[in-house]
Amino acid sequence: MEAWLNQLLTALALPEFGLSTVFVVSFISATLLPLGSEPVVFGLVKLNPGMFWPAILTATAGNTLGGAVDWWLGYGAHKVADRYRHSAHHVRVLGWLQKLGPRACLLSWLPAVGDPLCAVAGWLRLPFWPCLCYMAIGKFLRYLVMTGSLVWAFPGTWH
Repeated sequence: MEAWLNQLLTALALPEFGLSTVFVVSFISATLLPLGSEPVVFGLVKLNPGMFWPAILTATAGNTLGGAVDWWLGYGAHKVADRYRHSAHHVRVLGWLQKLGPRACLLSWLPAVGDPLCAVAGWLRLPFWPCLCYMAIGKFLRYLVMTGSLVWAFPGTWH
């Protein structure tokens, strides 16, 4: 297993496979696994300043698809959630999400709560395509602001 992981990391090493690395890390970080993709996007942009927009769009695509996986996981998670159905917090959050509908997925970019939010949207069976659209908008804006801010804060290229 360790050898396979090392081979995978070598194959995805920056900058040789930059956009594929950005996509994979962004996808994985959108699932419920604790992984941040912003440093990878920033690293690629610092090594290749001309890759700003391709990196942002690739990260958005990977992170949005990861959010879609979360939505589908939530869609099938009724039995687990039934255990917590009667807690006050659960009822309040579900009411808020049902009131906002798919627009709540604009908050999918938030750390710690964004990915579970996508899963809950699926669990509530909120419409998939509008949720995916709002996820993409929120995630695009996050990558644009985060990467743009880091590029501004740390000018110049690194070699």
